Amino acid sequence: MILPIYAYGQPVLRKVAQDITSDYPNLKQLIADMWETMYHSDGIGLAAPQIGLDIRLLVIDVDPLKDIYPELEGVKRMMINARILERGGEKISSEEGCLSLPDIHEKVSRPSYIKVRYMNENFEEIEEEFEGYMARVVQHEYDHLDGMLFIDHISPIRKQLIKARLNAIIKGNIRCSYRIKTVK
Repeated sequence: MILPIYAYGQPVLRKVAQDITSDYPNLKQLIADMWETMYHSDGIGLAAPQIGLDIRLLVIDVDPLKDIYPELEGVKRMMINARILERGGEKISSEEGCLSLPDIHEKVSRPSYIKVRYMNENFEEIEEEFEGYMARVVQHEYDHLDGMLFIDHISPIRKQLIKARLNAIIKGNIRCSYRIKTVK
């Protein structure tokens, strides 16, 4: 089922998400719905807060970027209760966007390397290292689990410059190709 994406201004996007257990209600269906919602919205990642749930669950499929980043071909992850254990490497600045912030794109500086511990759909613990663009995508989705958005990483002056667009999102004065749930 395709779910609405919660837009900037929704309180759930600023909450720190909670861990879940294997008996979380309808978890397999929720994961399937998140994949379907992400694909329908033309996203490459989606975190549970973006569909209104304050739980530590995210999905990522960066295969659509394989023409630009060949190393991402076939790379797809579903992470439960993710924790970033290490961040390092060179900080790289690159443009980011977000389904919860339609039509806003800003350059964000992030470490080029991370080490993450998470549970897969069978609640088996996995530790994995990511570099380059995949590290960026995981950090972006992970931020959602900690109540952060990519605009929290931009300079105050850049944030001031997009303030009118942010206010338009809060007021529901936006158009996008997917269902969105605004504050008003």
